[in-house]
Amino acid sequence: MVYQKYCEAMMDLSFAILELLAISLGVDRKLYRKFFEDGFSILRCNLYPPCQEPGNTLGTGPHCDSNSITILHQDQIYRELQVCNGLILSGLLLNLEAFHFPATALSNGKYKSCLHRAMVNKHEQRKSLAFFLSPREDKVVRPPQELVCSEGKRMYPDFTWLNLSRFVQNHYRADDNTLQNFTNWSQSVNL
Repeated sequence: MVYQKYCEAMMDLSFAILELLAISLGVDRKLYRKFFEDGFSILRCNLYPPCQEPGNTLGTGPHCDSNSITILHQDQIYRELQVCNGLILSGLLLNLEAFHFPATALSNGKYKSCLHRAMVNKHEQRKSLAFFLSPREDKVVRPPQELVCSEGKRMYPDFTWLNLSRFVQNHYRADDNTLQNFTNWSQSVNL
């Protein structure tokens, strides 16, 4: 019941963030909210035990999340989450730059995914709750026409979340180049 209430609160927060991102891009404030309303979310509980030799652990390694929005609530061991271009507010990481791959395409490349990695601490365990929001698998991901017109061109072709997800799982670890590599791959196999 506690996790259900937490997920509901994170869904509300995600929709509020989506509205703010739409406003920042100059498109209808409800556009992205509507796109994700019938999507799905995942809550992952993470525990990183202490390790006397943190450099010898695998950790998660540098990566970008392949969903659309990540909201991370973490304990006080902040330094073990290394983020490029994130915003940390008293234990809640709003990975706003990580308006991830489907949403990077939805913003026509104005927002980029954020490279980050989780490390272990030598003396203390680290815990976090990661909430991930993604569109429905069969939704066609494309930017609103007003963004294409203002930019003059489309940055990425249309794709579905399912095709991107399969690419990341089967062919390529999510990183800064994933969306471009997915685009190249999808064009070569004529998705």
